[in-house]
Amino acid sequence: MSLNDTPALEVADLEISFPSEAGVVSAVRGVNYQLRRGEVLGIVGESGSGKSVTAMAVLGLLPETAQVTGSVRLGGRELLNLGDKEMSKIRGRELAMVFQDPLSALTPVFTIGSQIIEALQVHQDISKADARKRAVELLDLVGIPDPQRRVDNFPHEFSGGMRQRAMIAQAIANDPAVIIADEPTTALDVTIQAQILDVLKTAKDVTGAAIVMITHDLGVVAGFADRVMVMYAGRPVETGVVEDIYYEPRMPYTIGLLGSIPRLDDTERKALTPIDGNPPNLSALPVGCPFQARCPIVVDVCRQVEPVLERAGSDVHHSACHRAGELVTGSLPVDEVYPVPEIPEARAARIPRDQRPAVLEITNLHKHFPLTRGALAKRKVGEVRAVDGIDLEIRAGETVGLVGESGCGKTTTLMQLLELVSPEQGKIVVLGKDTANLHQNERRELRRDLQVVFQDPMASLDPRMPVGAILAEPLRSFGRKKAEVFARVTELLKLVGLEPEHANRFPAEFSGGQRQRIGIARALALEPKVVILDEPVSALDVSIQAGVLNLLEELKAKLDLSYLFVAHDLSVVRHTSDRVAVMYLGRIVEVGDVAQIFDAPSHPYTQALLSAIPVPDPRKERERARILLEGDLPSPTNIPSGCRFRNRCPKFQTLAEGDQARCIGEDPSLHGLDEPGHEAACHFAGALSVV
Repeated sequence: MSLNDTPALEVADLEISFPSEAGVVSAVRGVNYQLRRGEVLGIVGESGSGKSVTAMAVLGLLPETAQVTGSVRLGGRELLNLGDKEMSKIRGRELAMVFQDPLSALTPVFTIGSQIIEALQVHQDISKADARKRAVELLDLVGIPDPQRRVDNFPHEFSGGMRQRAMIAQAIANDPAVIIADEPTTALDVTIQAQILDVLKTAKDVTGAAIVMITHDLGVVAGFADRVMVMYAGRPVETGVVEDIYYEPRMPYTIGLLGSIPRLDDTERKALTPIDGNPPNLSALPVGCPFQARCPIVVDVCRQVEPVLERAGSDVHHSACHRAGELVTGSLPVDEVYPVPEIPEARAARIPRDQRPAVLEITNLHKHFPLTRGALAKRKVGEVRAVDGIDLEIRAGETVGLVGESGCGKTTTLMQLLELVSPEQGKIVVLGKDTANLHQNERRELRRDLQVVFQDPMASLDPRMPVGAILAEPLRSFGRKKAEVFARVTELLKLVGLEPEHANRFPAEFSGGQRQRIGIARALALEPKVVILDEPVSALDVSIQAGVLNLLEELKAKLDLSYLFVAHDLSVVRHTSDRVAVMYLGRIVEVGDVAQIFDAPSHPYTQALLSAIPVPDPRKERERARILLEGDLPSPTNIPSGCRFRNRCPKFQTLAEGDQARCIGEDPSLHGLDEPGHEAACHFAGALSVV
């Protein structure tokens, strides 16, 4: 093999284990892959599958207690036998890392520029002046506005997207051979995610580096990766080029992952594919296939012998499944591997929307927070216009999705609803009752009909109380008798797919998906009519997310519920919602039926949001045109004049001078478009297909 043919990174027979009180944890079991310059490998799988541990082994950042065997070669040089001092010379120069949380990875007491300069001077013989000039060039390359000035900013002065860009700039400073990106877009808004992926592509083109992309988002992998490795229980269970994995999966786990994702381009409303159960305990793996307990096509041999990774179709497509041959020949059709549950139709869906009563009405809602200065005599120096005049209506039996970037006012809107008090301006009507006119007892009674499911189930459940007590608490507070409480707790656990005997367990004894089911059960305890869902699946693995979304749809039909569904993932919103409201900087800028919003978005912001959502289809994803927004969301303390979106609007740049003057001077209000019920706050709204 010539020097030019040497892989940039080669991992062979990698095994990693950790001692624990429960025994030896086999975190990684036989990982093999090769990566050449300019190639992207996507590593996907649920939490705990061994993705990040594999990356830490490559970087030499595992704790001393880790037992590591196998081989990791960088440009033909073995890394596993190197000490930390030798690895420090390689990390940051030949091998770079982009972490999930840039705020934790960047040192808060040093400027962004000084950290990039340090990375350059540690590995190169370069003066501080030249290193600073190079730092400015790198910040400009990754799209940081005004890099000459921002190079002297501290990390807390950057937004989340800008911090991730700065980390990428630091990673590529020394033209590394390999970049490992560990969930680099997970904590970001979809518009910023699209920008970061674009920056990573630029970094790959400029440096020629190979990239290992670790992620749970199969949409990101579809458009970015050349090859994919699916991991489960510490080992690869399917590998191949991206088209093989997405179009011809040969492992039930991969099939389940792909079926569990709500798709932006899926117009058919049907249940998702849930992967029941949880990954096995890595300190007590079962005999045979680790996926057997969750696999819908398990046979006897699966319980006796663990399958090895073997060819399953093309020369580069391999699967670890005893039944892969049946999937290859088609004797076992891929679309019949998982039984897809039937979701009953809600009774309200059979009634035209305009004939159903409104369960929630928001009119001209405002919520501004004053900014004050002074220790004793405080004076107002400004205000945060968090919610700046919104109108929203939810009819009986429907789900309305509320979407927008972080900081647009979604959470403030929810807090105003849940308080059930008179707003500072505007009107909130819940089930026909104006919150401004409620007495204390009326407000207490109305709380039974308006409940909430929070984003983080662990934070919303009291860890000191068993689940039975958590579910019983709202029932007892409303005077239910002991026998009635016990019966209702049992009923609630069954309703959300848990066993009655689970009532004596504590929240820490449940998985993330089970804890969210408990949160849903608590919200339903008092038989509400309206449920607010605040990012209810964003903290869950995609396989677990599918089961929770199916449950919410089933409960909506069974109990005649109405939902206000707040989310940043528009694929989830398309799957769950009947109507969608798009929020930007305290205002709703577009609202309509789900098909109107997704098939014919008319506001430039909606179009940018939708174009930023990746589709788990390699061919579609590579052909789609991205609308990349420049900059970050403006501060709600300094809202632009006229149209508040104009500073980031791609359409604004194409308008004639007179039309631009209208956007600068005139604040657009929501107005009707061609289809009834479809409105947009844009002077020049026009439908554009971006999915």
